[in-house]
Amino acid sequence: MGRATDDIEDLLRRHAPQVLGALVRRYGHFDPAEDSVQEALIAAAGQWPRDGIPDNPRGWLIRVASRRLTDRLRSDEARRRREETAAALTPADAFVAPPPGEGPGTSGLGRAPSEDDTLTLLFLCCHPALSPAAQIALTLRAVGGLTTAEIARAHLVPEATMAQRISRAKRTVRGTQFRQPDARDRDQRLAAVLQVLYLIFNEGYTATAGPDLHRTDLAREAIRLTRAVRRLLPHEGRVTGLLALMLLTEARTPARTGPDGELIPLDEQDRARWDRTAITEGIALAEEALAQGPAGDYQLQAAIAALHDEAGRAEDTDWPQILALYDVLVRRSPDPAAALGRAVAVAMVHGPRAGLAEVDALAWAGTAGRAEQWHYRLDAVRGHLLERAGERDAARTAYRAAADATLSQPEARYLRRRADRLNGSDT
Repeated sequence: MGRATDDIEDLLRRHAPQVLGALVRRYGHFDPAEDSVQEALIAAAGQWPRDGIPDNPRGWLIRVASRRLTDRLRSDEARRRREETAAALTPADAFVAPPPGEGPGTSGLGRAPSEDDTLTLLFLCCHPALSPAAQIALTLRAVGGLTTAEIARAHLVPEATMAQRISRAKRTVRGTQFRQPDARDRDQRLAAVLQVLYLIFNEGYTATAGPDLHRTDLAREAIRLTRAVRRLLPHEGRVTGLLALMLLTEARTPARTGPDGELIPLDEQDRARWDRTAITEGIALAEEALAQGPAGDYQLQAAIAALHDEAGRAEDTDWPQILALYDVLVRRSPDPAAALGRAVAVAMVHGPRAGLAEVDALAWAGTAGRAEQWHYRLDAVRGHLLERAGERDAARTAYRAAADATLSQPEARYLRRRADRLNGSDT
């Protein structure tokens, strides 16, 4: 029974954004549509384990959610005033009307949408008028199906704060045409979608704050959503590259922490614990991504991750090739994380002094200053390179500065342990 319940939950989670997209596309009311979808999901969770999964689960959910939505709209005393206001503010073609025979309560609602509503919903949630924080929250809520409380816990903010953030995001996109962007805007909007998914993954893989190093739910949700985008855009190299990057990075998770949750750096990890199935899939996707067009940021990062994962031992890592890829990456993108990664690669190829020169150049140029969270990473890398160069006192100072700056408790403990080891003992 437990396995059947898990299968139903997975099925509901997969169909939820498609059902929400269908309702928003047809009726245009985001908030009540979301409430109606949640009611339909609750009904399915109670009925399907008892009666069995219907032949067309998505159609069943769309029918039930649509009925709940029309009931809600009909019972709302202010419905007419709201519709009149919306009509005055919204272009006549803002929403696609249901084809004949597919109105509320009809069997036509069970048919698959004529366009893929999941991707359209992702584009809506990543609207350029929204801040990255709002895009992430709305994506997790509307497409990921996470509750407001779950999203708030993931970002270590009060539930009320997250509820306000999501509500503001919904108000911002209200009246936006529910359709995929035209050819002129599509690349930019897809880039925003992929950036949001990558930000969600990164927050899951290495939490920026709090007691846990890894938030499995966020990392897995990002991978699940990226797989969904790839099913819709199988020949888009950026999507394939991002999925490869996520899989190759997440594959190391089992070896990243010790028995007490302590952080274990890449070069000290037990590589036998890495997820070889994920690595095999990730490498194949990385190769496919490079063949799907000019190499972009995600494809290049995936290729770097593949070189790390292919090395049986840390000393077998092909650092010259990694440095060559970073050289291309930093020419394409001013991302401080890529620049810092290149500095490490320089140190591994040309020695710690050369790497320190690169780190110092980044600090003086203010490259990392554009993102507050990278300040401590500069000091952490500097500490590591100073230690390799034999400058123990300077390394200890850098490690402690990094530990004081990070909001991640596991990272702070790791950095302080590195500093303490340089006090004259290796304990």
